Amino acid sequence: MSFDRSVLTRPSVEVAPLLLGAVLSRDGVSVRITEVEAYLGESDPGSHAFRGITKRTATMYGPPGHVYAYFSYGMHVCANVVCSPEGEASAVLVRGGEIVAGLMEARLRRPTAENDRDLARGPARLTKALGIALSDDGADLNTAPFDLELPERPASFLAGPRTGVGGDGGGVAFPWRFWMPGEASVSPYRRHPPS
Repeated sequence: MSFDRSVLTRPSVEVAPLLLGAVLSRDGVSVRITEVEAYLGESDPGSHAFRGITKRTATMYGPPGHVYAYFSYGMHVCANVVCSPEGEASAVLVRGGEIVAGLMEARLRRPTAENDRDLARGPARLTKALGIALSDDGADLNTAPFDLELPERPASFLAGPRTGVGGDGGGVAFPWRFWMPGEASVSPYRRHPPS
């Protein structure tokens, strides 16, 4: 099933809440998204694209509806949904979700998970459960092996500071983390350690 790409042509802070309740699938595993964070490109000190386009951030400037995948701390892959018109860097980090299909495969991919709630609870766990690799950077979410199904109606959500973002892009000035209240798959908030 394909999604309406025009929904994603808005800035990430507008698109992020609309992704709550969406189902992201890859290779037999599907996750209902329960937690996201918005990153607004060159106007956002917390964004990878704050200093402009680089080899790493080029996908953020591409067409909406594609995957921006990157290494976090040199060991974990994180995945974002690119939004805004092509040429404007904007993306939504998929932080957490509930496995709704392919549970056995997700368990095989995440053998250290203590329970099913933790299979995709946090951005690195989510990409591992879905089998997303760094090589998926730039992949179209409307094309196999990916599928993104947007919710029929917007979900109820709460908003607060982004997790682990320090400096000028962190704290209450950027309440761009959005989550569905009462969902066990939402990761705990962590402040960025002081420098």
